[in-house]
Amino acid sequence: MKERWRTWLLVGLGLAVVVAAIYFPYLRRRVKTAAKIQQPTEEQARRELSPSNPANTSDPLVKARMFWASPDQSGLAPISVELALSPDPVLRAKQVLNTLLAGPVDSELRTLPPDAALLAFYLLPDGTAIADFSEALATSTPSGIESEQLAVDSIARTLDANVPQVKRLKILIHGQEMETLAGHLDLTQLFVVNSKTAQPASFSLGAAVKPPGTASAANAPASKSERPRQR
Repeated sequence: MKERWRTWLLVGLGLAVVVAAIYFPYLRRRVKTAAKIQQPTEEQARRELSPSNPANTSDPLVKARMFWASPDQSGLAPISVELALSPDPVLRAKQVLNTLLAGPVDSELRTLPPDAALLAFYLLPDGTAIADFSEALATSTPSGIESEQLAVDSIARTLDANVPQVKRLKILIHGQEMETLAGHLDLTQLFVVNSKTAQPASFSLGAAVKPPGTASAANAPASKSERPRQR
């Protein structure tokens, strides 16, 4: 009797091992699939964490022009996107730049990294815009003069097409002036946005964006009319 009981026990254990061996890979695939569905992508996480600039319900719908890469990779191509844009130039600039960062339907036509975010945007009275981006703009943009120039040109041309008040552009990375974008393109310069109306202008990073209370005697705080606007 004991021998028969042991035999059945061994058979039962053997069957359990076989079933487990068959079912385990299937269960592991199900767990991985569920994790992929539940875990947001890097770009989705960025969009959730990035401060949004919702359009006012009274803002008119207009056909904005976004400059993403052309399908034949020959440069930039304008793509019309219907957006509710604010008449205020600072808010309007934030809206179009966030749309540019979100990217086109075809991700292959992106000009800016998917994990980059616009942190702040200022507009000086002389038409000089200061766009402050997250570090990902510098760390995730492919290194090379062509890719770096394409990224900056897409920002400048998108502003030119949609925010006529912007004449020149200064790009900061996390509040700091960088020597280059990703090793090649000079970021210490001002980029011309509207060549028809832009005039040469002197630019002091310290006077424009230095935090309150840090100005030295040589760099006294700018008057109220000269401070950059931010909303």
